[in-house]
Amino acid sequence: MCGIVGTISSEPAIDKIYPALIALQHRGQDAAGAVTFEHGFHMKKGNGLVLNVFNPKNLQRLKGSIGIGHVRYPTIGTGTAEDAQPFIITAPYGIALAHNGNLVNYFDLKEDLTDNHLRYLNSNCDAEVILNLLAIELTKMNLRDLEPEKLFSALSKVYKKLIGSFAVVSVIAKKGLLAFRDTHGIKPLVFGKNKNSYCFASESVALDLLGYKRIADINPGEAAFIDNQCVLYKKQIVKNSKKSKATCIFEYVYFARPDSVIDGIGVYEARLHLGKKLGEECLKRKIKPDVVIPIPDTARGAAEMVAEVLEVKHREGLIKNRYIYRTFIMPTQSERIEAVRLKLNPIRSEITGKKVLLVDDSIVRGNTSKEIIALLRSVGAKEVYYGLYSPPIRFPCVYGIDMQTRGEFIARDKSIEEIQTLIGADALIYQTVEGLVKAVGSGSTGFCAACFTGSYPTEISASLLERIEAERMTRKTSGFKE
Repeated sequence: MCGIVGTISSEPAIDKIYPALIALQHRGQDAAGAVTFEHGFHMKKGNGLVLNVFNPKNLQRLKGSIGIGHVRYPTIGTGTAEDAQPFIITAPYGIALAHNGNLVNYFDLKEDLTDNHLRYLNSNCDAEVILNLLAIELTKMNLRDLEPEKLFSALSKVYKKLIGSFAVVSVIAKKGLLAFRDTHGIKPLVFGKNKNSYCFASESVALDLLGYKRIADINPGEAAFIDNQCVLYKKQIVKNSKKSKATCIFEYVYFARPDSVIDGIGVYEARLHLGKKLGEECLKRKIKPDVVIPIPDTARGAAEMVAEVLEVKHREGLIKNRYIYRTFIMPTQSERIEAVRLKLNPIRSEITGKKVLLVDDSIVRGNTSKEIIALLRSVGAKEVYYGLYSPPIRFPCVYGIDMQTRGEFIARDKSIEEIQTLIGADALIYQTVEGLVKAVGSGSTGFCAACFTGSYPTEISASLLERIEAERMTRKTSGFKE
């Protein structure tokens, strides 16, 4: 899961890209980068937060009115500086590209590019694979003048080779700005307009910040191209039925900012509905706490609704240190556990002697929740209940969330009662899959919930799952800092 932005206008692109990347920083904390174009490509990228990678000197160097930006959360590759995006290729035309997602057939595509197309790939990032595939198809056309329909025709051939999730922004030198979304729309991509200026981004919060009016989401299998005169062209590259749409439901559970709107659904509103459903599950279990406390920050909206349904107090009982990264997307488990104590500090007056219902978005590995429960007990909580507004996570995510090995999931082979004992809760309440989908989509389909159900929207063979898991375990044991 990463964050991307692309813009074209008559004004300096970096003036929009830089603040947009800060707005999208929650989507990736490992690396950041940007490419602009003016008589040539100008690039700056590196490991670290946006504020650390960019400074006034290199921002001034990023000239041009068209450009793209990226923040990285690695799932493919070793997470070294070579994997930071965007990537640039010199021919044809000169193309820069950034991508959010995960190609499940990455290994096969990379082998084909290196063995059959004699391409040298300098990274272990699937964005470089997409860039080279696009370059190959455009080279075959041998076009001096790139017409939008020809571009879309080349892109249709690229789509046929890609399996997985991808939302892409790309600058084609002296031609324009290209954006496209995977066949199932697993990864979000929204675009907006402000006068004679366009912007594409992973979340609508970036458009809000920059003063763009949100036009629409790029549809699954759709591409948009804006030429240098800011004329917009759109094409449905792959025609889909409504049943094939599969937006990642974890965007609404955890990843996206609450003030974002993804595919027409407000993230905050979705979390309110999720909280209501969780509250109803608590009523069924006859859970009656003295106070409901959210795990900050994601669970706040849901916790408010749980308290409303249970008719008990809602309080802030855990204060978050704003200078600690999001623990879920920290690269190692030891860092996650250490960060819990650094990140959260209890308000004793709201906890001591009380039955506390903690509300959280999800449990993946269980260690973080165990630490939080222990923290509350250390300040005198009478009882600690743990409520999750998502179901048990039991299956690997192969589309760009760092949950790629079955052994990582505490719920993989354990009952709810066993998990409750392991994390030290007096009661553990999960959302149901049906409640999850209904809360987010008001009963409609169109979501990927594979990490909860094991039903993947794309072709995933057992051997491919094993290969992805093996690659993930190799990275963990090789000492790479992701």
